[in-house]
Formats: sequence, structure tokens, C-alpha cells
Amino acid sequence: MEHCEACGTAEQLEKLQEVIASSKDTPGCLMHILQEAQAIYGFLPLPVQKVIAEGLNISLAEVYGVVTFYSQFSLTPKGKHRISVCLGTACYVKGSDKILAEVEKELGIKCGECTEDGLFSIDSCRCVGACGLAPVMMIGEDVHGKLTPEMVKGILDSYKKEDKA
Repeated sequence: MEHCEACGTAEQLEKLQEVIASSKDTPGCLMHILQEAQAIYGFLPLPVQKVIAEGLNISLAEVYGVVTFYSQFSLTPKGKHRISVCLGTACYVKGSDKILAEVEKELGIKCGECTEDGLFSIDSCRCVGACGLAPVMMIGEDVHGKLTPEMVKGILDSYKKEDKA
């Protein structure tokens, strides 16, 4: 297959084709290939799904169905700093919806999106298991708890500074 710009770099496409070639004869290989493809690209855009479907001689609908069913797969790019705001009951009751709104305002993106510079992406989740610290957001593996909307800018700024250092 010739290089397609929507499929990332030529090297990424080559790696993906190697994964498909080495796995396609294994029954149930789709999940493995999707996991490898996401590791290569960081997410699973439609052109990448098409390459996988063609490589496995299955329909794009089948690939897309698996990608959208499992939460481990993403259709959109993720930032270097992945922000996850907990909207579980304990956090929500303590105002996590306001935390999410403030993160979105500070970064100029909505939940599920990534900043243009690729530094931040925002998602929500149902529980991070830190209910005693509600409301909570995670940035990567870092847990930030007992948040107020006023704290959000300072927390995000610390990650921005870290990237400039």
C-alpha cells in the first residue's frame, strides 16, 4: 500500500503493516493489532482502521465496532498530559462538574479533545478510587484532590512550566 498522509509517517505505516502481516493468521488477532496500532499512532483514526480492515480482509464496520466498543481505544489524539476529571458520585456532589468546566475553559478545549500543541487532553471518568479526596482530577498518574475551580489554573500552569524547563 502506498503512503497516505492520514496514516501518519511512512515509518508508522510500515510498522503497522508489519504487525498486521505477523498477526493476521492468528485467530482473534484484531484486538492485538488494534492495541499495537494505538501504541504506534497514539490513537486510531479512520484511515488507520481502513488499513487494518484491508490487511485482515474484514469490513471497516467490524474494525470500527470493536474500536468504539472498548474504552481503551481512542478515535482522537491524546495529549502528553492526559487529564481525567472524575465525575463519579462523590466527586460530582462536591462540584467536579465545575472543575471540568474550568479545565475546559483554561485549555480552550472540550472533554474528549486535545490541545493543538499536543500537551493536554481532557477526559472524564466515573471513579478513580480517591473518593475521600473529592473532587479529584488525575493528570497522568498524579492525583489532585480536594479541588476548587480556582486551583485549576495553577495546577495546569505547573505542567506547562515543567514542559518549558
